[in-house]
Amino acid sequence: MKFIINGGKALDGDIRVGGCKNSATPIIAATLLTDQTCILHNIPRIGDVLVILEILKSIGSRQKWLSGHSIEIDNSDINPEKLDQNLMCQIRSSILLVGPLLARFGKVSFVTPGGCKIGSRPIDTHLEAFRDLGAIVEFDDGSGIHTIFLKNFKNDRVCLKEFSVTATENLLMLAKAHPFAIALAAIEPHVLDLIDFLAKLGVTVAGDKSHTFKVNSGKGLSGAIEHTIINDPIEAGTLAVLASATRSNINIVGVEESHLELPLRKLKEFGVVFNLRGSVLGIDGMRSGLHAAKIQTLPYPGLPTDLQAPFGVLATQAKGSSLIFDIMYEGRLKYIDELRKMGADAVILDPHRAIINGPTVLHGAEIQSLDLRAGATLVIAALVAKGQSAIGSIEQIDRGYEKFDERLRELGADIIRSD
Repeated sequence: MKFIINGGKALDGDIRVGGCKNSATPIIAATLLTDQTCILHNIPRIGDVLVILEILKSIGSRQKWLSGHSIEIDNSDINPEKLDQNLMCQIRSSILLVGPLLARFGKVSFVTPGGCKIGSRPIDTHLEAFRDLGAIVEFDDGSGIHTIFLKNFKNDRVCLKEFSVTATENLLMLAKAHPFAIALAAIEPHVLDLIDFLAKLGVTVAGDKSHTFKVNSGKGLSGAIEHTIINDPIEAGTLAVLASATRSNINIVGVEESHLELPLRKLKEFGVVFNLRGSVLGIDGMRSGLHAAKIQTLPYPGLPTDLQAPFGVLATQAKGSSLIFDIMYEGRLKYIDELRKMGADAVILDPHRAIINGPTVLHGAEIQSLDLRAGATLVIAALVAKGQSAIGSIEQIDRGYEKFDERLRELGADIIRSD
């Protein structure tokens, strides 16, 4: 599948931010910690979420959609030995099933998860943390299956070797079985959303700003457990850059300012004119005078790596030279080669740094969605560009953005989905 986009015109209107992908997947995984029914609201109907729900079904989860974005999950009768390893291979977030299954059963076997090809993404941070707590970790070279046993905890504190969001989330869920502290923990908004859900299961977490959590477990709520997923700050930031780069006047509805402090500051540095009224972020692209700025990603509350690529497109429309420095993944800059096909003046200096010179008139081209965030980024570039663009492998975009093309058409975008 591909998107055919005729760009070069400003958009206009209101668009609502969807539920947070990076909250939904760990919270769905966390429902494995209880045999009580869980009702989750504001669940995005996107590829990664649908896959993790199918993985849960493979081990006996019973699910019922109550509305377009609300789902009831019953994990009272599950068998982790039936885990569908083929589905586990498809998405990176399948690693989040390890913590809750280990907490509930003391053993889990799984294949190394898949996901976006944005550089080296080993799971050794997870495995080392499990070992530090007393787990036995085995690996079968023939099948590629990891098996972890954890019956007796030998430590009450574990220090992660990096700010890993998914390792932090796995350990928070594992703490349902035994209290311990997590040092060098990630504190992204979706991590805190998971903590709010875990509180309903009886898992209490103290601390966050110091990047150390002290986790205890007690009795959770009785009866059905309900939780509403936060709105997606990455989608909100992506839409804000889209409006800015296309010189559009767009109101983005459902924005939480505290989740986007650095991205909003970066928009100001680029010269974007905007206002935030409650949860509505209004971008005044027509009055924005874009100029270059440095784009450096950092762990939260820094600029998210998932927004680096969208800001890279904005840099093509800004006067001057913008330096990009993505400290996390050595594959995050590959989208720049696709931008160069469209006429961008950009140089990749090394796997983590690039310079983009602007402003540049982009033109339509045939390009590929290399990963989830790069795909959304190239949609922005195609909307900016003069002429027609064809973006392939759009299933990558569908993994994280619900009905992206339909919602953009409501703003006046000339975008269609094609075989």
